[in-house]
Amino acid sequence: MNKARRNPLNIAAAHAILLTYTAIALFPVFVILINSFKTRKAIFREPLTLPNEESFSLIGYQTVMQQGDFFLYFQNSMIVTVTSLFFILLFGAMAAFALSEYRFRGNTLMGLYLALGIMIPIRIGTVAILEMMVASGLVNTLWALILVYTASGLPLAVFILSEFMRQVSDDLKNAGRIDGLSEYTIFFRLVVPLVRPAMATVAVFNMIPIWNDLWFPLILASSEATKTLTLGSQVFIGQFVTDWNAVLSALSMAILPVMVLYVIFSRQLIRGITSGAVK
Repeated sequence: MNKARRNPLNIAAAHAILLTYTAIALFPVFVILINSFKTRKAIFREPLTLPNEESFSLIGYQTVMQQGDFFLYFQNSMIVTVTSLFFILLFGAMAAFALSEYRFRGNTLMGLYLALGIMIPIRIGTVAILEMMVASGLVNTLWALILVYTASGLPLAVFILSEFMRQVSDDLKNAGRIDGLSEYTIFFRLVVPLVRPAMATVAVFNMIPIWNDLWFPLILASSEATKTLTLGSQVFIGQFVTDWNAVLSALSMAILPVMVLYVIFSRQLIRGITSGAVK
């Protein structure tokens, strides 16, 4: 069986499949990037060709820099996304550890209650969330978005991480307790390093919806000082006229953080997805 898995033909076929899927996934990104450097006419006339001397133009990027405060929008998106992911991973991992490690009355019901957040979209409670934010004075602040995204990401984080934490050796944790380690030390030093692939998976799965979300920034933080990148890009989309050069340029710059995150966590992401799939 091991020899069959190490067959060069099998490895070559796996690489070919991986390259094919990668090319299909990156093709839309490639189209957006090349068209962001074209004139408006070239975008519609030859959308799949590379820019040349006649079609090359930076008007889209110039428009993005001149209209609105793009760097402020980018900074707001980074703050909201990174802070939300930090809280999702921290609280999600702690809740998952408690559910998987300790047996208490209502353990299963608590896990099911937390899993309900995966099945029930948080947007259903938009009106109630808006009323809560108004009452607490958090409207038009980045904290409003951070709290909402943290709440929406925790159910999936707890669901995934609890399954991985159940696979951590009990002997390892008991050895730590015998050595006098506290539960916090066992959690941060022994358990968290072993579930890093799962945490990377949770981070990537939550990062993309948070970064690309338009609904809650439009409702909770629509002021100029708190606009996110996705909301700020809507200024180029009108009811009758759309500045496609600026839209494609803004999208091209918005894609970069997602691509960088994928490159950084790609190995951990693949390990987290495929862990337990094969023995």
